[in-house]
Amino acid sequence: MSKAILNVMNSLKLYMMIALGGASGACLRYFLSETMLKLLGRGFPFGTLTVNILGSLLMGILYGLIEKEIIAVSPAKTLIGIGFLGALTTFSTFSMDSLLLLQQGHFFKMALNITLNVVVCIFMAWLGLQLVMQKG
Repeated sequence: MSKAILNVMNSLKLYMMIALGGASGACLRYFLSETMLKLLGRGFPFGTLTVNILGSLLMGILYGLIEKEIIAVSPAKTLIGIGFLGALTTFSTFSMDSLLLLQQGHFFKMALNITLNVVVCIFMAWLGLQLVMQKG
């Protein structure tokens, strides 16, 4: 088989893994967002916050597992990191939620949304990494 055909097949495999991970992440995002909406209502973007917190934790865990060589960079980074977590986390939705809160005059809610998403998600990514990196 020629090198060009192998490159095309490898690229196709890569995109298929991203698509599979992305579809799964998007479905989980929708499920969690709808669940939070039903549980807590529309008064605050809890769905976006929830998926960003969970995605940050899982990203930290993923990179810890890769760093400790428990799982291989490929395909895990492609399937889970780019596909699944890329579709699960919602920074663009977070941005729009914050902008809408600002436009509606909910300055405290906007500031709270930004603070929680940034601070808690960075902490969760750190926590996920620490959970994996502990000796044991």
